[in-house]
Amino acid sequence: MRMGLIIAGILLIAVGAAAFTGNLNFSKDKEVLKVGDFSATVKQEKTVPQWIGGIGALVGLGLVAAGAMRKG
Repeated sequence: MRMGLIIAGILLIAVGAAAFTGNLNFSKDKEVLKVGDFSATVKQEKTVPQWIGGIGALVGLGLVAAGAMRKG
């Protein structure tokens, strides 16, 4: 369990840091027009907000600290 907390914390720190620096993106398809059988979609690229990355990194640090302090 101890090692699992540390590994999960390190992964969360890495993903949080990527989101905090603006390197974590996702895309979303949005339908903008539909007439009969014809439809038009737009692909939107969005970035994960930096504050979510900061919170994720802090939670990851907490998990690493909890795993390091845990006995056994």
